[in-house]
Amino acid sequence: MSPELLQTTYPRQFVPPEADLGTWEQVEPLFRSLLDRPVESPEALERWLLDWSELGAALSEERARRYVAMTQQTDDPQREAVYLQFVREVQPRAEPLWFEVRKRYLELRERFPLPQRRYFVLDRDTQNAVSLFREENVPLRVQEDELEQRYQRVTGAWTVRFRGQEYTVQQMARFLEEPDRATRQEAWEAVVRRRLLDREVLDGLYDALVALRHRIAQNAGFPDYRAYAFRAFGRWDYTPEDCLAFHAAVERHVVPLLRTLHEDRRARLGVDRLRPWDLEVDPQGRPPLRPFAGGSELAERAVRVFERVHPELGAQFRFLAERGLLDLDSRKGKAPGGYQATLDERRWPFIFMNAVGVAADVRTVVHEGGHAFHTLAVREEPLLSYRHAPTEFSEVASMGMEVLSLPHLDVFYPDPEDRERARREFFEGVVRLLPWIATIDLFQHHVYTRPEHTREERTAWWVEIHRRFQPVVDWSGYEEAEACLWHRQLHLFLYPFYYIEYGIAQLGALQLWLQSLEDYEDAVARYRAALRLGGSRPLRELFEAARLRFRLGSDVVPPVAHALREALQRS
Repeated sequence: MSPELLQTTYPRQFVPPEADLGTWEQVEPLFRSLLDRPVESPEALERWLLDWSELGAALSEERARRYVAMTQQTDDPQREAVYLQFVREVQPRAEPLWFEVRKRYLELRERFPLPQRRYFVLDRDTQNAVSLFREENVPLRVQEDELEQRYQRVTGAWTVRFRGQEYTVQQMARFLEEPDRATRQEAWEAVVRRRLLDREVLDGLYDALVALRHRIAQNAGFPDYRAYAFRAFGRWDYTPEDCLAFHAAVERHVVPLLRTLHEDRRARLGVDRLRPWDLEVDPQGRPPLRPFAGGSELAERAVRVFERVHPELGAQFRFLAERGLLDLDSRKGKAPGGYQATLDERRWPFIFMNAVGVAADVRTVVHEGGHAFHTLAVREEPLLSYRHAPTEFSEVASMGMEVLSLPHLDVFYPDPEDRERARREFFEGVVRLLPWIATIDLFQHHVYTRPEHTREERTAWWVEIHRRFQPVVDWSGYEEAEACLWHRQLHLFLYPFYYIEYGIAQLGALQLWLQSLEDYEDAVARYRAALRLGGSRPLRELFEAARLRFRLGSDVVPPVAHALREALQRS
């Protein structure tokens, strides 16, 4: 998409330009208008769908703007109040009316046939949403949002006093890369102590969230939240059993490679035991990679990387920087983690992260950049639902950009030795990520299929699973820290069961990487063509458009593990 098209605006045709979408009295009549409008032809139905999309986009952006502002400064009570006002007063009132709108669409669809291929995904998703809706779940969703926001507030307040200065937990990551082992241990212990101060709070929050989600599932007629989540996410192409097969394949084919990497790291460091604070340092004792200084430099260098992948992508990222659609630096009060939020009405992405100047930040900005390019690729799609792809493929967009950026690491690392280090760290990161995905996903299978569990049982599950997929590292003396390690994974609190997608997408991205080694330009072209489909086609077709195999189990994990092993042996 050219820079000119990026500036295209989409004036409201249905929602009044001056409407205050944070005020229910101004929102409700718009729903009533959709529900009461006569529709007497297929053409009128398609116009009705466009107005539905416009209202959905306007409300979505209203919520997103408030959410972004709240996460940018979690210690600002005013921002929190503005976000919660929408969550408590507008969102729960809108949900029953969205249900009525979806029901009306299905009724009108019966009367006025529309092209089956064009509307297949919309029809399927609408039918699914109607079947899952229960009015008694609306107030429970509000409670869930409030609990999730509390997690953001608690973790956003985490700072550490270290050697006379105050740092965010994200900023402390720099010290874990220091060659001096005593410094690393001291920094790691300082972070752990801070996190453990909120152990009871976070355990209590998770107890409440699990119980609440189980009620939501039961209200919708499901035996547990896992069954409900698979339907709610529209996981038509794989099952819980497929996820378990993924876990087993990772344990069999990737964990041995991780074990080898960890043993090699231990030997190179010259230590008897590999400890948690030994995982980020260069095993050869070289100084940490420092690829940029500050968010502005990170953004400028990212532009140059994306320009090399494709000139249009560089122009798009520069546009985001110029429009204030990037918030990259870590700071006190800022929520942890990173995300790309879509401003659905303007059809622009917003990238949020906590950069502190380490190599991992490069991967994060490239990852979120992939999401942003996905959002921009579908700007001209008129239907809101088709401007959002299934999450399994949305993560291919981000992880695919990571692999497509590999040939251009010299932008961040001019020195060939540093560049080779960064490349090796990338592949080591993939080897570490796949078992972590299995760990987080399997933990949730245990938690949500046994909702009456005790905290002691949950801790035992976590420790057993963690040790199964994370070999060699010695946690002795820090058992409490290991038992609470899952607290740092925000997906467990904010996005339940949203994690296997990273595994599916990583397998797809690695296939894209192998394609790029044979024909880079063709791989980029297929990747971008698949992004332009948005969510208009079923998941498998999106993978096929990028010439990727959609698989989870033993038929795709072994060749990927083999390719990773070879890449690491070459570095």
